[in-house]
Amino acid sequence: MDKRDAERARFVVSLIVDAMAPTNALAGNPAALKKLVDTGGASLVHGLKKFLGDLVGNGGLPAQVDTWTFAVGKNLATTPGAVVHRTPVMELIQYRPVGAQLHKRPLLIAPPQINKFYVFDLVPEKSIIRYCLEGNLQAFAISWKNPTPAERRFGIDTYVEALEDAVEVMRDITGSEDVNVWGSCSGGITMSAFLAHLAARGERKVHSATVAVCLLDMAVTQNTTAGLFVTPESIAAAKSASQLTGVVEGQELARMFAWMRPNDLIWNYWVSNYLLGNAPPAFNVLYWNNDTTRLPARLHADFLDLIEANPFVHPGRLEVCGTPLDMRLLDLDSYVLAGLTDHITPWQGCYNTAKLYGERSTFVLANSGHIQSLINPPGNPKACFWAGTASAADAQMWREQAAKHSGSWWPHWLDWIKARSGAMTPTPAGLGSEVNPPLESAPGRYVMER
Repeated sequence: MDKRDAERARFVVSLIVDAMAPTNALAGNPAALKKLVDTGGASLVHGLKKFLGDLVGNGGLPAQVDTWTFAVGKNLATTPGAVVHRTPVMELIQYRPVGAQLHKRPLLIAPPQINKFYVFDLVPEKSIIRYCLEGNLQAFAISWKNPTPAERRFGIDTYVEALEDAVEVMRDITGSEDVNVWGSCSGGITMSAFLAHLAARGERKVHSATVAVCLLDMAVTQNTTAGLFVTPESIAAAKSASQLTGVVEGQELARMFAWMRPNDLIWNYWVSNYLLGNAPPAFNVLYWNNDTTRLPARLHADFLDLIEANPFVHPGRLEVCGTPLDMRLLDLDSYVLAGLTDHITPWQGCYNTAKLYGERSTFVLANSGHIQSLINPPGNPKACFWAGTASAADAQMWREQAAKHSGSWWPHWLDWIKARSGAMTPTPAGLGSEVNPPLESAPGRYVMER
């Protein structure tokens, strides 16, 4: 076998070996056998009921979370605010300031299209949005519409135009000539395309960019678990499948990511739910992760085309809204975040993203994974991060030179963004403007769509 085929075979064999672990069967799990005896068989009955329920309602995978404990707008995504703009693509939410003064230049948060936005506003103690408000920032967030087959034609151009639409509304409401932006994961890809589009037009509507857990150099995907199976044939098959249905179901994406880490995301819950008969945990991050969204067929195809063309690295290979994508034209400060144990967007690839943003880029590496690197509020004694300019030739050299800090990166970023958010100004009396009045309370209606 060549190296790539050997890696694929090794991955498949690892799945089989993990599945055959003795503890995944009742006879080989002492804890499950003990509980079976202690409960008089009740644990096995409870586990069988959960197995049948997941077989019917969860695509055959064991449930990761107790979905009855949480409700969006009640104990999740509760930061006060209002929807101030709605289109068929997105809702723009403006959050209510908490102080008498705030920074003039607002911040726009653009979430991934494959997840709902409230990862940035889970609960008060884990809310990035609330943390921004407490830092006297004007905070806005996009909530993408959960697409159906009727929105199958939504592509990268659609979402770039939506970002520009959101920026224009923010400029109207705040009176600021430009804004700061934050894009995460696939939202960071779309946002980067938007910034390159603005640069190609010579417009300066964006002052700085925060880019979190985002790969722009698609060659790096070849070194990920999912990338092992990316071939021209698999890309063509994936496009055909989504074009046929109009969307990629969020549950399909969740299943793919689960099989990349089966011991943590499948067999752990298999043992707990089915062999021990336990109820799934009530954990807000897992609830959000399981509150999946769909991906429109056109955007799915556009993301797959990025893998083949790698246009962020190779200027001119892609046109966005009629302008060629060229990252070399960007002229702004950027803050690029990665997670040390991220298995979806490896930190070395995120460092390449920082390099693509140019010499004014600050790179920050948190000691956690894809989601936990974002949800990293102050107070965790185990947290630490490395930070420094993205000037080293490669990621490993950068880490050897970067300064290590204890605690969360949130205060480090807040100092960075406040220095780029303009002078302080009195807090307005209300939300919205005459042209863009409040439509309904946050978190809006799109986030509720299933």
